[in-house]
Amino acid sequence: MDRYVTGTVIRRLRENKKMTQEELAQKIFVSSKAISKWETGQGLPDISLLEPLAKALDISVIELFSGESVQNRNRAFNMHRVHFYVCPACGNIIQTTGEAVISCCGISLPPVQAEAPDDDHLLHLEPVEDEYYVTVGHPMAKDHFISFLAAVSDQGVQLVKLYPEGNADARFKINCVKWLYAYCNGR
Repeated sequence: MDRYVTGTVIRRLRENKKMTQEELAQKIFVSSKAISKWETGQGLPDISLLEPLAKALDISVIELFSGESVQNRNRAFNMHRVHFYVCPACGNIIQTTGEAVISCCGISLPPVQAEAPDDDHLLHLEPVEDEYYVTVGHPMAKDHFISFLAAVSDQGVQLVKLYPEGNADARFKINCVKWLYAYCNGR
């Protein structure tokens, strides 16, 4: 993580829960003096206290780090809000249907940003009955390859994970496909 919990965040979250420093201290088995030191910037909680602190404040550890409580305010769904996150350590692909705080292998992941394809990353699309056969003319070397192909429609996301030394191709049901994505690990 590139930042740590600040005293200002702890104080704001504690006050939002209408808790005194003493009440919070009792919940996580520290002194109220320790809470006061954290909130005034004279100290920081030990890493072993982050999970109990987050639990006492009714938020996740990731929310504690970000300083924001994540609440679902969506009343309607829109596929324009689809985001992909890719872990550089393990290659895990996480797809969300809105803003999220995503972490994998201890790394906070930013959403992958779509870019216009260049000549090496052009998607070739061939309709075959009720499917699109999608190929990418990109080498699939061990250190540089297309990691996944995805088709986004108004009904959901179809995602195909690809592997080095395999083929850069996939089949997707045509049904209402609006966008196609290819993710190059770009190493």
